[in-house]
Amino acid sequence: MVIINPRAGKLKSKTALFDITETLFLAGYDPTVQITSGKGDGTTLAKKAALGKYDLVVCCGGDGTLNEVASGVISSGSEIPIGYIPAGTTNDFAKTLGLSIIPRQATLDIVNGVPTKIDAGKFGEDRFFNYIASFGIFTAASYNTLQSTKNIFGHLAYILEGIKDLGAVRPYNVTVTSNGKTYSGDYIFGGVTNSTSVGGIVKLEKRLVDLSDGLFEVVLVKNPRDVAEFGRVLVGIANSDLSDSMFEFFKSSEITFRSEEEFPWALDGEEADPGNSVTIKNIKGAITLLR
Repeated sequence: MVIINPRAGKLKSKTALFDITETLFLAGYDPTVQITSGKGDGTTLAKKAALGKYDLVVCCGGDGTLNEVASGVISSGSEIPIGYIPAGTTNDFAKTLGLSIIPRQATLDIVNGVPTKIDAGKFGEDRFFNYIASFGIFTAASYNTLQSTKNIFGHLAYILEGIKDLGAVRPYNVTVTSNGKTYSGDYIFGGVTNSTSVGGIVKLEKRLVDLSDGLFEVVLVKNPRDVAEFGRVLVGIANSDLSDSMFEFFKSSEITFRSEEEFPWALDGEEADPGNSVTIKNIKGAITLLR
C-alpha cells in the first residue's frame, strides 16, 4: 500500500506518483495507492494494510504523515515493513536516516533496502511518535504554520514561525523524573528525541544519536533570567553544544513530566492534547524500516 499526503511540503507527492508506482511495479510489487484527505487517515490506512494482505507500506509525505503511518502499524501489532519517501517541508527524521528526497531514488532505496529496526516512542497511553515529543519554544512552529506558507517558503516557514516564538517566550514549571533522578525548574523547551534535528533549529551531533539503542536523548532548556543567559541558550543551540549549564541533557528509556498547569506538546511536529502529567516510554525496535 502506498499512502500519499498530497498536501505535504511543496506538493511534490502529486507529481511523483508515476515515478513511485512505476518503480514499485518494476520491482515486482502490485501497489495500491491511497490518498489521505484529513487528519488520522494515515493511521487508519496503515493499520488496514498491516492487518491485510500487504507486504509493505510506503509512506509519501512529511514527518507528520510518517507519524500517522507508523502509529497505525505499531497499534496493529504487525511487523510489516515501512518505506518512507520524504516529501515534507523540513524532513527532520529523513535527514537523520539519510534518506533521499528524490521520489524515484527514495523508492529504489526502499525496494533494494534492508529491513532496519528503529525505536519509537509511546506518549501516554495511546499516542506514538517516531523522533520527537516536545513542549515550549519552537514546539508550535510546525503545526501553527499554515500549509500554504510552508508550500511557498519551505523550511524558511518554520524558521520564521520560530522567530515569532522568541517574542513570546514563556517558561513552564516542570518536574522531570528519569533514571532515578529528578529535574525541577522553569524550562522554555523540553524535547524527548530520537533524531539529530528538530525543526531544523535544535540539532544534536550524530555521535550522540542511535536510533535503535532503546534510549531517547532528552533536552531541557532552562528559563533565561537575563539577556546574557538567553544569549548562552542561543549560542548553545546554534553550535549544537548542550554543555552549558542552561541545558540539561541525558539519555533515558522512560521519562515522566509533571506540572501544576497544562502545557502543550507536539509529536513529530503534530499537535498533541495538552496535559499536566505524561510518561514517555521508548519502544525498542518498534518500527521496521526499509532503507
